This record gives sequence, C-alpha cells and structure tokens, in this order.
Amino acid sequence: MTWLMYLALGAFAGTLAGLFGVGGGLIIVPVLIISFKLQGIGGDLVTHMAVGTSLATIMFTSLSAIHTHHGRKAIDWRLAGMISVGIVVGAWLGGYTADKLSGPLLQRLIGLFAWLMAAQMLFSLAPQGAAKLPGKPVQAAVGGIIGWASGIFGIGGGSLTVPFLTWCSVPMQRAVAVSAVCGFPIALVGALSYVVHGMAHEGLPAQAWGYVYLPALLGISLASMPFARFGAILAHKLSAPALKRAFATFLIIIGAKFLFFPG
Repeated sequence: MTWLMYLALGAFAGTLAGLFGVGGGLIIVPVLIISFKLQGIGGDLVTHMAVGTSLATIMFTSLSAIHTHHGRKAIDWRLAGMISVGIVVGAWLGGYTADKLSGPLLQRLIGLFAWLMAAQMLFSLAPQGAAKLPGKPVQAAVGGIIGWASGIFGIGGGSLTVPFLTWCSVPMQRAVAVSAVCGFPIALVGALSYVVHGMAHEGLPAQAWGYVYLPALLGISLASMPFARFGAILAHKLSAPALKRAFATFLIIIGAKFLFFPG
C-alpha cells in the first residue's frame, strides 16, 4: 500500500506539474509532509525529509526536460553553466541552512513561499522594465541565491530562474530551457546536502539516506515523469487562466496550513 501511495503521489505531482508548468517540488513537498505524518515517520524531521526527497526526485524529472529542450536546440549551455556555478554552492548551503531550522519554522517558510507563488500566478507578477544580462560574476551570484532558496524549499528553481532571465531580456523559450538545465545541479547538490546533513540525526526511518526517503524517491520518480507528459498534453485542452486560479488556490490552502498550523 505504501508503494501504491507513492506511485499515486508521483502521478498526481507529475500531472499537476505538467498542467501548471511548475516544478513538482511545489506539490511534492507539502503532500510528502502530510503523508509522512500519516505514516508516523520522521518525527520532528518530517519537513526536512520531505524537502530532501523532493529535491532527489527532481533530478530525474529535470533530465527528461533537459533532453527535450536539447533536442529542440533551445539551450544556451554557456549561460546555464555560469549560473550553475553559483547554484552548486547555493544549493549545498540551502541544505545546510534548512538543517539548522526547526521543522515548524521550515514549514512556515515553505508556507510563505507558497503564498508568494500563488500571488505571482494570480496577478502575473514579474519584474518591470528590461535589463541587460549581467556579467559572469553576477550571473554566478544570482545562481547562488537561486540555489540557496531552492535548496531550502525543495524546488527546481524554475519559479525564480525564469523571471530573472526574462527580466534580463532573455527570450522566454531560451529562459525556460536554461532553467531546466539549472534544475539538475540544484536537485543533485541539494539532495546530496540533505543526505550528508541528515546522516547525523537519529530517529530517521531505516530506508532513509539522511533526509532522503528512498521508497518515496523511487515511487514518485517512476510515476512523475510519464504523468508530467500527460499533464502537458492535458494543459493544451484546458483553460490556462482557470488552471492558474486552481493551482493558486491549492497553494493558498497549503500555505495557510503551514503558516498557521505547522508541526
């Protein structure tokens, strides 16, 4: 039954990720927190396990996205590489930072982030004006900030990388492709950080590598990739504004739960 639950979660997260065009982390993290609690595992570290496991699953879904964008020759590898230099450092520090936070505080931060993403979707918030793409040192520094935040929230960084690049006058298609590439080092280094920093804690389940819970990782990864493609197909048949409102409502509810009733 546990395997079936994780497969169902992967299918659900993959479908919604494909539908709404966001990384699965915004969906996987809150649902994993709830499911871990229902199973009675994780204790005070349940939130850390959810974030670490989410990052590990994004490694596999990001590879699928990279393959698709590369086939369309949409990836600016030089730009992606420079941003990823900062991302590697930031994602590791994100895992370190989260390890120092209590479970309830981490949940409140995730809830606040969910509300910010809901506001962005409802009101189409984006940086105003247009800037030029900054030099390589600034690109790496921004990558560090994106990696750090993504490591804390368990996301692939697309909700941060794409707005920054489009504000810097990078065409949307190119921005999305670069964001897809950047999602892999975020997930890889972030997940490794959660594994290493989680090893020192007692009370974790037997099938956990640090803060990464292997049964959930396997089940979600197996189902999320094919269902993400299904969700993308479905998105073309449904109303985009209605989909955004529905997902924003989901994020508002999840955000309220974690902000006001953490633990």
